[in-house]
Amino acid sequence: MEKEKNLTNRYHTPSLIVMLTHEDQTVQNAYEIFDAYKDSDAEYWGFKEEPLPLSQMKDLYAYMKSCGKKTVLEVVAYTQAECMSGAKMAAECGCDLLMGTVYSDAVNEFCRENGIKYMPFVGEIHDRPSVLEGTCEEMILQAREYLAKGVYGIDLLGYRYTGDAARLNEEFVRAVDAPVCIAGSINGYQRLNEIRKAAPWAFTIGSAFFENKFDGNFGEQINKVCQYIKREKIT
Repeated sequence: MEKEKNLTNRYHTPSLIVMLTHEDQTVQNAYEIFDAYKDSDAEYWGFKEEPLPLSQMKDLYAYMKSCGKKTVLEVVAYTQAECMSGAKMAAECGCDLLMGTVYSDAVNEFCRENGIKYMPFVGEIHDRPSVLEGTCEEMILQAREYLAKGVYGIDLLGYRYTGDAARLNEEFVRAVDAPVCIAGSINGYQRLNEIRKAAPWAFTIGSAFFENKFDGNFGEQINKVCQYIKREKIT
C-alpha cells in the first residue's frame, strides 16, 4: 500500500502515456509512427479501441512490448456490453493497462482474472470525443468505491470537464490514494504546468502531438514533454 501512496504525493513526476490517437480515434498509420519514434523517451504507449482491426492492434501491441514498452488500451465506451468488448480486446492484445470504460463489476473481475490493471472513468461521461460532467466530490466518492473493489487506478478526463479543470485535477489527485491518469486535451505548456502541479501518476497526450502543439516531429515533441515534466517542481 505504501508504494501506491508514493504515486500520488506532490513530488511525484507524472509519466507520459503517448496515445496514437486523434480526436479519440486511433490513427491509421499508428504502427508506422511507433516504428519511427519508438526510441523516444516515453515508456508508456497506447491507443483506442477504434477503428483499427483487432489483428492490427495485436501486431502493434506485440511490437511495443518487444521494444520494452508498457502498453495501454483506452476504451471510450458507456454500455456494459461495449465495455466488456473493450476489456476482451485488451486481454487478446496482452495490454498492461485498460483505461476508460464506465466501471462495472464484470469488467473489473475480467481484468483481475487476466492480469490487466484496470483504470475506469469517473464522473458523467458522454459523446466522442468525451465530455466529463459531475462534481469533484461525486467523482472522488466514485473513485473510492471502485478502488475498494480492487481497481488499479482511475482515468480522469480532467480537461474534458465542463467545469474548472485545473481545480478538479488538483483536488481529485490529492484526495484519491491510488494511481490517477489525467487523460485528454493536454495541448500546451500551460496545461503541462498544471499537470506538474497536480502531480498525477500519469497523463496522456495524443491529438496535440499530431497537431504539432509542442513544435517538432512526433518524437521531438515526446522528448520535449518528457523533459519539461521532469523540470524542478513549481509551487
